[in-house]
Amino acid sequence: MPHLAVMTIAETADEIREEFSWLDDWEARYAHIIDLGKANPPLAPEERTEETRVRGCASQVWMVTDIEDGRMKVRAESDAMIVSGLIALLIRLYSGAQLQEINGFDAKALLDEIGVSGALTAQRSNGLASMLERIRTDAQVGLSTAGESS
Repeated sequence: MPHLAVMTIAETADEIREEFSWLDDWEARYAHIIDLGKANPPLAPEERTEETRVRGCASQVWMVTDIEDGRMKVRAESDAMIVSGLIALLIRLYSGAQLQEINGFDAKALLDEIGVSGALTAQRSNGLASMLERIRTDAQVGLSTAGESS
């Protein structure tokens, strides 16, 4: 079975930088983020549980991570449009990425660079930090588990 090429987080980040470079102001970025969120597929109802809920977010956010062959797949959903867009960006960055790469990448710096973080309210920034922490923690657990089984 042929192996599909997967972009690294850095390559995906470059693609996102390029995409956002064409957006002149926060309103354009905001609209783009909302559009990204609208395309984000919902989780199955049974996946929206207390266990998958991300604490620290002002809105409801549920995140499911699956780890296979040293890579993480991220799926998530929110009841807020802007948060759904932030989720879509995080999924683009991290879904399919190698676990070691996840822990070494600074998504907050990227979001600052493309003009997203600075325009978020304190509550949204805290929620974003909680989502990033969940992804990093799950990646670290995956690395620990992989280390134990080898």
